[in-house]
Amino acid sequence: MAREKNFYPLAEGLSTQDTFAVLGDAQKFQKHKHAWKVWRALKDFRCVVYPVAEGLSRIDGSKVYSNLAQLTDKVTVVVPCLLPERLKSLVPDAVSAGCSKIWFQEQTWTRELQQECDSSGIEVIRGCVLRHRLYPSKISLRYLSPCYWHGLRDVKVPMKRFGRY
Repeated sequence: MAREKNFYPLAEGLSTQDTFAVLGDAQKFQKHKHAWKVWRALKDFRCVVYPVAEGLSRIDGSKVYSNLAQLTDKVTVVVPCLLPERLKSLVPDAVSAGCSKIWFQEQTWTRELQQECDSSGIEVIRGCVLRHRLYPSKISLRYLSPCYWHGLRDVKVPMKRFGRY
């Protein structure tokens, strides 16, 4: 018997039903920095999510794609986790891959990227993916997470427990 998959709202019209590409570099994935945390959180939300980084073939058992072109027609949302100076071709690459939205993380958005998105018809969402993660109340570390505090009133995705939500 197949279980019905639950979908949950995220930021500004996004939901866990969307498909995501997390754009980072090998260091941000291997050293468990922001790109890895975002990718892991989206996986924990049971989203279809693909890691994208040059020079890396696998991470935690998942295939890593070297560019967005390899994901043409597979993703609806790109989540860049690189500084703006490393995102020069982001918008054209997203358009050619068939993406309709870019979810900019903290410190990745610029006015120039916004203008490129507006002229290309790409919807822009701003804010951290980790704001939507639900932290267990028994763990006091949630109070130390800036994403927890910044997203205190944001919609949260339930944590998996025993293989289900």
